Amino acid sequence: MAYSMDLSGRVAFITGASGGLGAQFARTLSGAGAAVVLASRRLEKLKDLRAQIEAAGGDAHVVELDVTDTLSIKAAVARAETEVGSIDILVNNSGVSTTQRLQDVAEEDYDFIFNTNVKGAFFVAQEVGKRMLARARGAAPGTYTGGRIINIASMAGLKVLPQIGVYCMSKAAVVHMTRAMAMEWGKFGINVNAICPGYIDTEINHHHWQTEQGQKLVQMLPRKRIGKPEDLDALLVMLASGQSHFVNGAVIAADDGFGI
Repeated sequence: MAYSMDLSGRVAFITGASGGLGAQFARTLSGAGAAVVLASRRLEKLKDLRAQIEAAGGDAHVVELDVTDTLSIKAAVARAETEVGSIDILVNNSGVSTTQRLQDVAEEDYDFIFNTNVKGAFFVAQEVGKRMLARARGAAPGTYTGGRIINIASMAGLKVLPQIGVYCMSKAAVVHMTRAMAMEWGKFGINVNAICPGYIDTEINHHHWQTEQGQKLVQMLPRKRIGKPEDLDALLVMLASGQSHFVNGAVIAADDGFGI
Protein backbone atom coordinates (compact mmCIF):
# COMPACT_ATOMS: atom_id res chain seq x y z
CA MET A 1 0.00 0.00 0.00
CA ALA A 2 1.31 3.46 -0.90
CA TYR A 3 2.00 5.89 1.92
CA SER A 4 2.12 9.63 1.47
CA MET A 5 2.50 12.72 3.65
CA ASP A 6 0.45 15.63 2.42
CA LEU A 7 1.27 19.12 3.70
CA SER A 8 -1.49 20.85 1.78
CA GLY A 9 -2.93 23.77 3.73
CA ARG A 10 0.22 24.17 5.84
CA VAL A 11 2.51 27.18 5.87
CA ALA A 12 6.25 26.54 6.17
CA PHE A 13 8.79 29.25 7.07
CA ILE A 14 12.36 28.42 6.00
CA THR A 15 15.32 30.51 7.12
CA GLY A 16 18.51 30.60 5.07
CA ALA A 17 16.41 29.69 2.05
CA SER A 18 18.51 31.53 -0.52
CA GLY A 19 20.77 28.58 -1.27
CA GLY A 20 22.16 25.22 -0.24
CA LEU A 21 20.05 23.06 2.03
CA GLY A 22 17.58 25.87 2.70
CA ALA A 23 16.61 26.11 -0.96
CA GLN A 24 16.23 22.35 -1.16
CA PHE A 25 14.09 22.30 2.00
CA ALA A 26 11.81 24.92 0.44
CA ARG A 27 11.43 22.95 -2.81
CA THR A 28 10.76 19.75 -0.87
CA LEU A 29 8.08 21.19 1.39
CA SER A 30 6.44 22.93 -1.55
CA GLY A 31 6.44 19.66 -3.45
CA ALA A 32 4.66 18.06 -0.47
CA GLY A 33 1.92 20.70 -0.73
CA ALA A 34 2.92 23.40 1.76
CA ALA A 35 2.91 27.13 1.04
CA VAL A 36 6.51 28.14 1.66
CA VAL A 37 7.88 31.42 3.00
CA LEU A 38 11.46 31.94 1.85
CA ALA A 39 13.47 33.99 4.35
CA SER A 40 17.00 35.33 3.98
CA ARG A 41 19.02 38.50 3.48
CA ARG A 42 19.68 37.67 -0.19
CA LEU A 43 16.41 38.83 -1.75
CA GLU A 44 17.38 38.32 -5.39
CA LYS A 45 18.27 34.70 -4.72
CA LEU A 46 14.95 34.25 -2.93
CA LYS A 47 13.05 35.76 -5.85
CA ASP A 48 14.77 33.36 -8.26
CA LEU A 49 13.83 30.41 -6.03
CA ARG A 50 10.26 31.67 -5.75
CA ALA A 51 10.03 31.75 -9.54
CA GLN A 52 11.31 28.17 -9.75
CA ILE A 53 8.81 26.95 -7.18
CA GLU A 54 5.92 28.78 -8.80
CA ALA A 55 6.91 27.41 -12.22
CA ALA A 56 6.60 23.94 -10.70
CA GLY A 57 3.10 24.76 -9.47
CA GLY A 58 3.98 25.66 -5.90
CA ASP A 59 3.03 28.56 -3.65
CA ALA A 60 6.07 30.59 -2.52
CA HIS A 61 6.54 33.93 -0.80
CA VAL A 62 9.62 36.03 -0.02
CA VAL A 63 10.48 37.91 3.19
CA GLU A 64 13.73 39.64 4.06
CA LEU A 65 15.31 38.29 7.24
CA ASP A 66 18.53 38.92 9.15
CA VAL A 67 18.57 36.38 11.97
CA THR A 68 21.18 38.39 13.87
CA ASP A 69 18.67 41.24 14.26
CA THR A 70 15.72 40.54 16.58
CA LEU A 71 13.69 43.37 15.06
CA SER A 72 14.19 41.83 11.63
CA ILE A 73 13.02 38.48 12.99
CA LYS A 74 9.83 39.95 14.44
CA ALA A 75 9.09 41.87 11.25
CA ALA A 76 9.70 38.89 8.96
CA VAL A 77 7.50 36.51 10.98
CA ALA A 78 4.73 39.10 11.28
CA ARG A 79 4.82 39.78 7.54
CA ALA A 80 4.75 36.07 6.73
CA GLU A 81 1.70 35.45 8.91
CA THR A 82 -0.07 38.55 7.56
CA GLU A 83 0.54 37.70 3.90
CA VAL A 84 0.37 33.91 3.95
CA GLY A 85 -1.22 32.73 7.19
CA SER A 86 -0.24 31.18 10.50
CA ILE A 87 3.11 29.39 10.39
CA ASP A 88 2.65 25.66 10.92
CA ILE A 89 6.22 24.57 10.15
CA LEU A 90 9.50 26.30 10.92
CA VAL A 91 12.72 25.06 9.34
CA ASN A 92 15.38 26.87 11.37
CA ASN A 93 18.22 26.52 8.91
CA SER A 94 20.40 29.66 8.86
CA GLY A 95 24.01 28.92 9.74
CA VAL A 96 27.57 30.11 9.20
CA SER A 97 31.07 28.84 9.95
CA THR A 98 34.75 29.67 9.79
CA THR A 99 37.72 27.34 9.41
CA GLN A 100 40.55 27.94 11.87
CA ARG A 101 42.31 26.46 14.85
CA LEU A 102 40.88 27.38 18.25
CA GLN A 103 43.94 29.41 19.20
CA ASP A 104 43.36 31.59 16.15
CA VAL A 105 39.69 32.39 16.84
CA ALA A 106 39.13 36.10 17.36
CA GLU A 107 36.20 37.56 19.26
CA GLU A 108 34.59 38.68 16.00
CA ASP A 109 34.87 35.13 14.61
CA TYR A 110 33.19 33.71 17.71
CA ASP A 111 30.42 36.30 17.63
CA PHE A 112 29.90 35.79 13.88
CA ILE A 113 29.15 32.11 14.41
CA PHE A 114 27.20 32.28 17.67
CA ASN A 115 25.10 35.28 16.70
CA THR A 116 23.71 33.38 13.71
CA ASN A 117 23.82 29.73 14.71
CA VAL A 118 22.69 30.05 18.33
CA LYS A 119 21.24 33.46 19.12
CA GLY A 120 19.59 33.81 15.73
CA ALA A 121 18.20 30.29 15.76
CA PHE A 122 16.84 30.76 19.27
CA PHE A 123 15.03 34.01 18.63
CA VAL A 124 13.56 32.82 15.32
CA ALA A 125 12.19 29.73 17.08
CA GLN A 126 11.00 31.84 20.00
CA GLU A 127 9.11 34.30 17.78
CA VAL A 128 7.41 31.52 15.81
CA GLY A 129 6.95 29.45 18.94
CA LYS A 130 5.12 32.22 20.81
CA ARG A 131 2.61 32.44 17.98
CA MET A 132 2.20 28.66 17.90
CA LEU A 133 1.66 28.67 21.67
CA ALA A 134 -1.03 31.32 21.40
CA ARG A 135 -2.92 29.22 18.85
CA ALA A 136 -2.38 25.93 20.64
CA ARG A 137 -3.71 26.80 24.09
CA GLY A 138 -6.92 24.92 24.61
CA ALA A 139 -6.54 22.79 21.49
CA ALA A 140 -7.18 19.06 21.66
CA PRO A 141 -4.11 16.94 22.53
CA GLY A 142 -2.43 15.38 19.51
CA THR A 143 -3.73 17.94 17.02
CA TYR A 144 -1.52 19.77 14.56
CA THR A 145 -2.60 23.15 15.92
CA GLY A 146 0.73 23.75 17.66
CA GLY A 147 2.95 22.94 14.72
CA ARG A 148 6.41 21.67 13.93
CA ILE A 149 9.82 23.26 14.53
CA ILE A 150 12.76 21.61 12.81
CA ASN A 151 16.15 22.93 13.86
CA ILE A 152 18.99 22.21 11.46
CA ALA A 153 21.97 21.32 13.63
CA SER A 154 24.90 19.27 12.30
CA MET A 155 26.82 16.09 12.92
CA ALA A 156 29.42 18.60 14.17
CA GLY A 157 27.09 19.19 17.11
CA LEU A 158 27.48 15.54 18.07
CA LYS A 159 31.08 14.86 17.02
CA VAL A 160 33.92 17.36 17.38
CA LEU A 161 35.72 18.01 14.11
CA PRO A 162 39.10 19.72 13.64
CA GLN A 163 39.45 23.41 12.73
CA ILE A 164 35.75 24.15 13.13
CA GLY A 165 35.61 23.92 16.91
CA VAL A 166 33.47 27.01 17.48
CA TYR A 167 31.00 25.84 14.82
CA CYS A 168 30.83 22.47 16.62
CA MET A 169 30.14 24.28 19.89
CA SER A 170 27.37 26.33 18.29
CA LYS A 171 25.63 23.32 16.81
CA ALA A 172 25.88 21.44 20.11
CA ALA A 173 23.99 24.39 21.60
CA VAL A 174 21.30 23.99 18.91
CA VAL A 175 20.95 20.33 19.89
CA HIS A 176 20.36 21.22 23.54
CA MET A 177 18.10 24.11 22.54
CA THR A 178 15.97 21.63 20.61
CA ARG A 179 15.54 19.42 23.66
CA ALA A 180 14.72 22.37 25.92
CA MET A 181 12.05 23.65 23.52
CA ALA A 182 10.61 20.16 23.07
CA MET A 183 10.30 19.73 26.82
CA GLU A 184 8.58 23.09 27.42
CA TRP A 185 6.40 23.29 24.32
CA GLY A 186 5.54 19.65 23.62
CA LYS A 187 2.46 19.72 25.84
CA PHE A 188 1.00 22.39 23.56
CA GLY A 189 1.30 20.21 20.46
CA ILE A 190 4.48 21.89 19.27
CA ASN A 191 6.95 19.21 18.25
CA VAL A 192 10.56 20.39 18.17
CA ASN A 193 13.19 18.16 16.58
CA ALA A 194 16.66 18.53 15.10
CA ILE A 195 18.30 17.14 11.99
CA CYS A 196 22.08 16.71 12.14
CA PRO A 197 23.27 16.45 8.53
CA GLY A 198 26.64 15.00 7.65
CA TYR A 199 28.76 16.13 4.72
CA ILE A 200 26.39 17.32 1.98
CA ASP A 201 27.41 18.54 -1.47
CA THR A 202 25.96 22.03 -2.06
CA GLU A 203 26.92 24.94 -4.27
CA ILE A 204 28.75 26.50 -1.32
CA ASN A 205 31.19 23.61 -0.85
CA HIS A 206 30.99 21.81 -4.21
CA HIS A 207 34.44 22.96 -5.31
CA HIS A 208 36.00 21.57 -2.11
CA TRP A 209 35.11 17.98 -2.95
CA GLN A 210 37.13 18.25 -6.16
CA THR A 211 40.31 19.23 -4.31
CA GLU A 212 42.96 16.88 -2.97
CA GLN A 213 42.00 17.75 0.61
CA GLY A 214 38.33 17.15 -0.14
CA GLN A 215 39.02 13.79 -1.73
CA LYS A 216 41.10 12.74 1.29
CA LEU A 217 38.14 13.57 3.53
CA VAL A 218 35.78 11.55 1.35
CA GLN A 219 38.08 8.54 1.67
CA MET A 220 37.83 8.80 5.47
CA LEU A 221 34.03 8.53 5.46
CA PRO A 222 32.40 5.16 6.26
CA ARG A 223 31.05 4.62 2.74
CA LYS A 224 33.47 6.99 1.00
CA ARG A 225 30.76 9.28 -0.29
CA ILE A 226 29.07 12.55 0.52
CA GLY A 227 25.37 13.23 0.54
CA LYS A 228 23.12 15.23 -1.74
CA PRO A 229 20.64 17.82 -0.43
CA GLU A 230 17.74 15.60 -1.52
CA ASP A 231 19.00 12.84 0.79
CA LEU A 232 17.32 14.77 3.64
CA ASP A 233 13.95 15.12 1.89
CA ALA A 234 12.11 12.17 3.42
CA LEU A 235 13.27 12.95 6.96
CA LEU A 236 12.31 16.61 6.60
CA VAL A 237 8.81 15.87 5.31
CA MET A 238 8.20 13.28 8.01
CA LEU A 239 9.17 15.72 10.79
CA ALA A 240 7.01 18.44 9.21
CA SER A 241 3.97 16.22 8.86
CA GLY A 242 1.10 15.36 11.14
CA GLN A 243 2.35 11.78 11.22
CA SER A 244 5.30 12.88 13.37
CA HIS A 245 3.03 13.71 16.35
CA PHE A 246 4.85 11.14 18.54
CA VAL A 247 8.34 12.41 17.62
CA ASN A 248 9.40 15.25 19.92
CA GLY A 249 12.86 16.23 21.13
CA ALA A 250 14.53 13.86 18.69
CA VAL A 251 18.03 14.67 17.45
CA ILE A 252 18.43 12.69 14.26
CA ALA A 253 21.78 12.16 12.57
CA ALA A 254 21.60 12.00 8.79
CA ASP A 255 25.30 11.52 8.18
CA ASP A 256 25.66 8.15 6.41
CA GLY A 257 27.07 6.68 9.60
CA PHE A 258 29.95 9.14 10.05
CA GLY A 259 29.15 9.70 13.72
CA ILE A 260 29.20 6.02 14.66
